Amino acid sequence: MKKTPYSRLFEPVKIGPVVTKNRFYQVPHCCGMGHQRPQAHAAMRALKAKGGWGVVSTEESEIHPTSDLSPYVEQRIWDKRDIPALSLMTEAVHEHGALAAIELAHNGNHAANLYSRLPVISPVSQSIDLVYPKQTRRMNKKDIAEFRRWHRNAALNAKAAGFDIIYVYAGHGMTLTQEFLLPEINDRTDEYGGSIENRVRLTRELLEETKDAVGDTCAVAFRFAVDELKGSDGMQFFEEGRAVVEMLAEIPDLWDVNVSDWANDSQTSRFEPNEGYQIPYVEFVKSITTKPVVGVGRLTSPDLMVSLIERGALDLIGAARPSIADPYLPNKIKAGKTDQIKECIGCNICVSSDNFAVPIRCTQNPTMGEEWRRGWDPESIKPKKTDQKALVIGSGPSGLECTMQLARRGYHVTLAEADNKLGGRVLFESGLKGLSAWKRVSDNRIYEIQQKNNIEIYKESELTLSHINELGINNIFLATGSSWRKDGVGRSRRKPVQGLDSLQVLTPEEAIKQSPNLSGPIVVYDDEQGYLAGVIADHLSVDEHEVIFITPASVVSPWTESTLEQKRIQKALLVSGVNVICNKTIDKAEGSNLNLKCVFTGEISLLKCSSLVMVTERIPNTTLYDQLVEQENNTEQGEAKHIQLIGDAESPGLIADAVFLGHLAAQSFEESEQEIQKAMFMREMPSLK
Repeated sequence: MKKTPYSRLFEPVKIGPVVTKNRFYQVPHCCGMGHQRPQAHAAMRALKAKGGWGVVSTEESEIHPTSDLSPYVEQRIWDKRDIPALSLMTEAVHEHGALAAIELAHNGNHAANLYSRLPVISPVSQSIDLVYPKQTRRMNKKDIAEFRRWHRNAALNAKAAGFDIIYVYAGHGMTLTQEFLLPEINDRTDEYGGSIENRVRLTRELLEETKDAVGDTCAVAFRFAVDELKGSDGMQFFEEGRAVVEMLAEIPDLWDVNVSDWANDSQTSRFEPNEGYQIPYVEFVKSITTKPVVGVGRLTSPDLMVSLIERGALDLIGAARPSIADPYLPNKIKAGKTDQIKECIGCNICVSSDNFAVPIRCTQNPTMGEEWRRGWDPESIKPKKTDQKALVIGSGPSGLECTMQLARRGYHVTLAEADNKLGGRVLFESGLKGLSAWKRVSDNRIYEIQQKNNIEIYKESELTLSHINELGINNIFLATGSSWRKDGVGRSRRKPVQGLDSLQVLTPEEAIKQSPNLSGPIVVYDDEQGYLAGVIADHLSVDEHEVIFITPASVVSPWTESTLEQKRIQKALLVSGVNVICNKTIDKAEGSNLNLKCVFTGEISLLKCSSLVMVTERIPNTTLYDQLVEQENNTEQGEAKHIQLIGDAESPGLIADAVFLGHLAAQSFEESEQEIQKAMFMREMPSLK
């Protein structure tokens, strides 16, 4: 390979008995496919191997029915019957020259065993880590011996399935092994509790027994959370975290180090904007062990990656979310195409998918999770079927994605935007406090669109029906977005709020634009219960407005539980001085007062309000679409037009939803109904014998 500034990233690394072809390491991450969708899982991991990742890992893999994570869909390696499904993944990964890794896991009190119905086990009797009235059974010596046997058998089955790297896992606040390590949990008085040496005993036994079982041909990795970010109330990297590394330094073949829990390891860019944010916690490990070290931190910059290798902080560049946003990241760096990297925006839509027990999704990469079902690849798309032109109206996330993909297929595309800038809602949302990284969604697509010679861009061009008729383009994709309602109709009520004409009522966009001139108190009413209202309230509070946040929900922004940031959001509002009022709807307005109604008792209370920001529901902007359809229906049959709503104009949702719908429209254009239906209903069916 010709020497480049990034050559060090493509050096092989010896990991015990195996060697990875480069330093790019896709660490274990959940994907919502697991044991239920083995073909989809294999196809997704294979694409990463194709994209240049030297190591490709599974998600956590349950080693026994007492670690049943249902309804969440993880991998399973309960016994030999799981080997064929797991082999699909290893074979697919090996085909592209990557090593395959598996993360063996017993989840202790993090498992609920809702499917297996077995008792949950942990070092002590404690509440399970799920809002469910159930406690664990304290493990006795026999249970510990059984657990060690399960782990050893799982390692042997993993070897038989073709894995090259096998994990012992003590991290993310969700594994039995970590529970034994933590003094906050483990108050045992036998040889497995008390001193740090005793609490490390089980981990040492698992590492040594796994190496004894499979270490002749498989590397043994240890995934360890060196810091819980709880201060003195938890494990800290400079105290017990360091002590654990010192005690086990040379036993594993690889150290995979991070912080705990999952919400800390996978922080959103809203609350942790910096790449490599975990490095200060984990870089000490290299000074203690001679074994290779992999670390993470939403790493997307190749310059930062090289600097981490050069200064001895890491040996391998770990990634979960960046490998989801761009599976081809290593190959792009190798080919000198760093400007084409689809950078992770840190929104945690991928995480939310796992929390909803569905296949993984990504805002930047709409093909993620569709590799097997639809045969999609983020870097290639089927060519055009005929020589046609397309018109895309609107340059929000859906319009940009549709334009880019139609052009990739070879169609000539005209993109019309009413504003003087491309980007649509991304421009607004990325300008809000904490969301600047989200602008990558539009920036990446605009950059590619500007490079193509089969795209014409017209800004400040608000098209009418007559304009479209003059253009004479028969294939029209309308990404005209949606508008926020101002009448109070939302999740909790289906009729408009009475009396609002006596108040200044604003949409989110209007509130931010007029923020300097608004008088308080400003009420932000959230009956969408997603993420935006919390961001708006936080943003407005920066201008020292008196902000009151009202929601019918019991917490602020409840949907963000799925993105692991709800507690941070509510804390941010409280710290900023926002008055948070939960479990209240707006019943009606009377003069400068709002009548608030308790969702439980119906009791009415009054609240003074000068400006009211409504974050409830959106109305799709379909006027132009409706005119086109009406004209088509009233026109004598000639050449039929393809008229299609996409994105928020079709179905208001997340930016990720809009990007996906734009991509789907481009992929489906000129497809037969049979082909479209086949992909829609494609699923993995059990073989009944």
